[in-house]
Amino acid sequence: MSRTIVQMVLLLCVAFSVGTFSFASPAAAQSPRPVIIDTDMALDDWLAILYVLKDPDFEVKAITVTGTGFAYCDAGVHIALGLVALTEYGDVPVSCGSETPLLGENAPPAEWRTNMEAAEALGLPDGGEASEQDAVALFSSTVAESTENVTVLALGPLTNVAAALDADSSLVDKIEMVYVMGGAVDVPGSGISEANVTAEWNIYCDPHAARLVFESGAPITLVPLDATNEAPITPEFLSMIEVNQQTPEAEFVYTALTGIAESIESGGYYFWDPLAAGVMTDPDIVTLTERDVTVIDIPGHAEDGRTKPVGNGPEIWVATAPDASTLAQHLIDAWTS
Repeated sequence: MSRTIVQMVLLLCVAFSVGTFSFASPAAAQSPRPVIIDTDMALDDWLAILYVLKDPDFEVKAITVTGTGFAYCDAGVHIALGLVALTEYGDVPVSCGSETPLLGENAPPAEWRTNMEAAEALGLPDGGEASEQDAVALFSSTVAESTENVTVLALGPLTNVAAALDADSSLVDKIEMVYVMGGAVDVPGSGISEANVTAEWNIYCDPHAARLVFESGAPITLVPLDATNEAPITPEFLSMIEVNQQTPEAEFVYTALTGIAESIESGGYYFWDPLAAGVMTDPDIVTLTERDVTVIDIPGHAEDGRTKPVGNGPEIWVATAPDASTLAQHLIDAWTS
C-alpha cells in the first residue's frame, strides 16, 4: 500500500472517530495531474525528480531516461528506480531510450557521464526492474492511454520526446505542456567548446531532437540558462538542508550536494533542473514571455544546438527572472515533508 493511501485511510478513521466526517461532492476533490519525467539523470535531475515525487498535485506516470545525456542507460534507470523506491512512491514504470542522438555526435565527455559503478555507490534502495517497453514506447503509450492531458517535464536531451512525437504526431493533442530545461536564448551557452559558445548541453546533445519538439506543435515552456543563471545553489541552502534531514529524501539530497560542495562554494552550481520542476509546479516563480525560438541543428556548425530567437520560429514560453528564494523553500518543504 502506498504512503498516500495509508494517509487517506488514517484521515478517514480520525474523521469517523470524532464525528466530523461529511460527504463531499466528487467535484470538490481535484485529481493530481499526470506527468511524465524525461531525464538524463544528472545530479540536478535527482533533485528535481525527488521534488516532483513529493508533490501531491502531480502523479508521476512514467520516467523515461535518455541515454544521450549525462548518464548511461543502465546507470540512469538504476538511479531512477532507486529514487522512486526511496520515496516509497509505488509503481512507476522506468525505461531508457537510445544512447545515440537522432542526428550528429554531440555526447558529453565520457568522464562526465554517470556509469553503473557510480550509480551503485549512491546507496539507493533497490527499485526493481525496468519496464519491458523502451523509453519511446513507454512515453507514447502513457500519453495515448491517459484519460487526461499529460504534462511532460523534460530535464535532458529531447531524444525520447522527439522520437515519440515524430512517430505519432497525434500525441501532441494529449500533451498539456512540455517544460524543458535547456537552451540559452539571450545569454551565452554552457561553454561547449572554444568554437561553440551559444549552445547549452541539454539541447546540444541532440539539437535535431530539440528542433523537432519545438516544431511539433506541442505547447512548450523553456527554462533556459537565462533563468537558471540567476538561481545558484548557495552554501546557505546547503546549510538549510543540513539542519532539515528528517526524511530519507532530505538525507539523500544533503549527501549528494555535499559531494559537490566545492562547486557550490565557488558559485558554479545552479538549480538547473529543479527550477524547471519548480516552474511546472508554480509558474509564478518566474517571468514567462512568449518568444519565437528555433534550434540550430547543423552538425559541426559553430552554433549547433543554439536556441536562437528569430522572427518566424515556433512560439514558446521562455522563463526569466526566477524567484530563487521561493524555489529554495518549495524544494526544502517538499523534501522534508
